[in-house]
Amino acid sequence: MSQSVELSQSVELSQSVEEFRLPDLGEGLTEGEWVSWSVQTGDRLELNQVIGEVETAKATVELPSPFAGTVAELLAAPGETIPVGSPLLRIAVGAAPQGDTQTPGRSTAEAPSEGRPAVLVGYGPGAAPVSRRAARGRPPETAPDHDAVPVHRPDAKPGARREAALRGVDLSDVPGTGPGGVITTEDVRRAAGTDGKEAVEHTLNGSASTSPTTRVPIRGVRKRTADAVTRSAFTAPHATVFLTCDVTGTVDLVTRLRSEPAFDGRHLTALTIVARALIRAIADEPSLNSRWDDAAGEIVVHRDVHLGIAAATPDGLKVPVVRDTARLPLPDLAGAIAEAADRARTGRASPAELTGSTVSVTNIGVFGIEAGTPILNPGEAAILAVGAIADRPWVIDGALAVRKVVSLSLSFDHRLVDGEQAGRALAGIGRFLGDPVPALLGSV
Repeated sequence: MSQSVELSQSVELSQSVEEFRLPDLGEGLTEGEWVSWSVQTGDRLELNQVIGEVETAKATVELPSPFAGTVAELLAAPGETIPVGSPLLRIAVGAAPQGDTQTPGRSTAEAPSEGRPAVLVGYGPGAAPVSRRAARGRPPETAPDHDAVPVHRPDAKPGARREAALRGVDLSDVPGTGPGGVITTEDVRRAAGTDGKEAVEHTLNGSASTSPTTRVPIRGVRKRTADAVTRSAFTAPHATVFLTCDVTGTVDLVTRLRSEPAFDGRHLTALTIVARALIRAIADEPSLNSRWDDAAGEIVVHRDVHLGIAAATPDGLKVPVVRDTARLPLPDLAGAIAEAADRARTGRASPAELTGSTVSVTNIGVFGIEAGTPILNPGEAAILAVGAIADRPWVIDGALAVRKVVSLSLSFDHRLVDGEQAGRALAGIGRFLGDPVPALLGSV
């Protein structure tokens, strides 16, 4: 018994416990929702090893550990909103217990030197504040199992992880049908024996409810989207102009360009041509690419056009950004739009990729919708909505013909853009789409 006490004291003397707190993820973010853990209590950690995922207002981010050591305690639960600077987990760092062998593949150069814990550059060790969770009291900890076998973490999208937690599904039992075998939200719903149409009640103890209503916590991307659109709607005076136009020339051009070598591997669509038309319209009406700085009492007109692409994702609406679009040749613009939307939908976009747009476009036509009145992305002066392209009767030179027709709607901040400017811009976009070849000569 005395030998056991001496060994325990030896371990305590050779190790210190560090708290890893949610770091500042940049872009003005002040909190994040904890999605899932990649480690468990007792696991050995390498420096920069991913410990879990946090969802911010912009993206889902994997966090690396700034310490090498042993997981002593997890302080955040999936679904919990964590302010920046709050503790996430405790890590026992320092010399390994007696008899513990070095983790295979770990270089001795990674070990702490001169009594300092190994840390991730940018975080650094420091005096950790007392955890609010600890103040509330927690059950006694069990000794970490240093011989524990690392738990395999199924490859799943963030939305699938939340769906699994909501439905009580073990992801290790779910076969993935996504690219590379990744588990999707639909895979989780199939595993739960549902198509996702019926309501799911998730209470604090995880049990189902017989209530005739469903209560879903307001958090994650849904919460951030609600905050953004509410702030936009009640801050910027919105106005919208509409235009229905013949885009047969655009559809024909897309068909021809897809066979050109310059567009090999590029996902060229009519939206690419619409984006180019919007960029050209901004050159004539720069007020569309501005913002209202109330604090400074100034109108800020942006020199560069950073285009936001509204994308529906399993986690909710996200707006990835294609930067410096006015400088991109058409093939590069097509590839950049497709890549940005794909990264947002698959949860691979970083917060920086979802921030900094100066004007936006939303393609509501992919849902078969003809027209809508989009709400401005906060801080922007305009957003263009593109409806479904469909065959419709159209009058050409006094005669009816069947043409490819689309409805466009341009919402704008009336503090920054007058109706005349918005009308001219939208009319110019319509003319561009009706006959895009002359405007695009030399840009392909």
